[in-house]
Amino acid sequence: MMISKAPALARGGPRGDTRRAGGMARWRGNPALTLLAVALGVMMVGIDGTIVAVANPAIQSHLHASLAGIQWVSNAYLLALAVSLITAGKLGDRFGHKKVFLTGVAGFAASSAAIGLSGSIAGSITLVIAFRALQGVFGALLQPTALALLRKNFPAEKLNAAIGIWGAVIGASTAAGPIAGGLLVQHIGWEACFYINVPVGLIALAASLLVLRETGPSPAARSFDIPGIATLSGALFLLIWGLIKGPDYGWSSAPTLAFLGAAALAGLLFVLRQARAAQPLLPLRLFRSASLSAGVVLVILLMFAMFGAMFFMTFYLENVHGLDPIAAGVHLLPMTAMLIIGSPLAGALISKLGPRIPLVAGMVMAAIAMAGLSRLGAASSPNDTIAWFVLLGLGLSPVMVGATNVIVGNAPVELAGVAGGLQSTAMQVGGALGTAVLGAVMSAKIAATLPASWHAAHLPPLSTAQLASVKSAVSVGASPVSGNTPLRLASQITRISHATFTAGMHNAFLVAAAVALAGAVIALITRRGTGTAAAHASI
Repeated sequence: MMISKAPALARGGPRGDTRRAGGMARWRGNPALTLLAVALGVMMVGIDGTIVAVANPAIQSHLHASLAGIQWVSNAYLLALAVSLITAGKLGDRFGHKKVFLTGVAGFAASSAAIGLSGSIAGSITLVIAFRALQGVFGALLQPTALALLRKNFPAEKLNAAIGIWGAVIGASTAAGPIAGGLLVQHIGWEACFYINVPVGLIALAASLLVLRETGPSPAARSFDIPGIATLSGALFLLIWGLIKGPDYGWSSAPTLAFLGAAALAGLLFVLRQARAAQPLLPLRLFRSASLSAGVVLVILLMFAMFGAMFFMTFYLENVHGLDPIAAGVHLLPMTAMLIIGSPLAGALISKLGPRIPLVAGMVMAAIAMAGLSRLGAASSPNDTIAWFVLLGLGLSPVMVGATNVIVGNAPVELAGVAGGLQSTAMQVGGALGTAVLGAVMSAKIAATLPASWHAAHLPPLSTAQLASVKSAVSVGASPVSGNTPLRLASQITRISHATFTAGMHNAFLVAAAVALAGAVIALITRRGTGTAAAHASI
């Protein structure tokens, strides 16, 4: 019976299976569908970034976190990303970008759920920070492999357009983040901002399984450079840790200098290792392309300015002006909306003109927007941010598209994963540096002006512990008053707290504007990514 049934299945089944397989084969590796699938995966990262920005005040309040604690919700994620990205790109080149991408999608969704549970069940800021770091590791598996899949499925002449559309999708998810985050925080709870990644992840996983084609191992990634991984990871960790902890330790203190010195030493050891390794983690020949090197620096400077400055905007809108999370999200929308509009236009413009002019113009617009935002005060209207956010979004678009093109487009195709990891590492290092350095600028200004302002207003003197507590509240734009504080006294404290916070924010935005202007100068040496410059460089 079974013997006669098997031939029947052999006669009837495979034809239908072959048709289905043929249909699947037509989908698999299709450039447009590949673009859609990878954009869905990385969309989680885009949504997560702006949702967390809107959720930060609620997380800080619910878990009674300090400024340092709430900074670590962002910094733990950024640090894990920065340490892992180039290694993740190497994993994709070695084992196949599809496998690594799928692992990243599944892990990012699962760790997002764990972050939400850490708040709703454990109520622990420490667990939230720990799972944010794990989320960063899985996010690292997504970004370089996504760019590598685009690099390998699109010809060089169409790569700008693909990256432009990819940037628009990321911009759309980034734009959705503040609104979705505001709705979720206000009507459900901040934990829902992380739970939202679970359904998005499931959709991305299904799409990726259907349409992505495995790229196969690259001959350039036959082995792992374990000493290179160790020295690079150590250098990045020590650098960012030193910058984050510098304000607490003191910039001239022994611990800060020890961390920064150790980071420099580890970085030197990494460069020496890469120069001698037969199969380096990050081939130094990539940097023989001046355009690729400039693209890396541009990404760092752009994300330094944007992430560092934007960190304070949700606190300004919610704590200084009293907006609810939805209203704060609406006020951030002009910037992200311009990313949606500007990214595909920037891709087309860069294809026509090359990257230099759009990159310079974009960095100049970002600098002007940052300088404009620096003029905001406690008495300014929240609507005063709109024009500057529009200009900032229009400035970011050509820089994100153009810098990505000159990095990924000037790398040989067999090192697409490493180039994608380099680009993503530059983004996260820039964001972490911006948050740390501009946070230090903010803290320094508050420390310098708060005691004098407090004394000049003839407010009750503060002990050392009380002053530290007041500084912590003022650093997030909050007023350290309780329900028992007399109304007149509460009004004075609130006025001084908000004025001190906005003075610190003023300095942070001015530094961000100066950094963006430096990026405009560097952009002058970029040229169109062809995918051949690095390919023809010798080791």
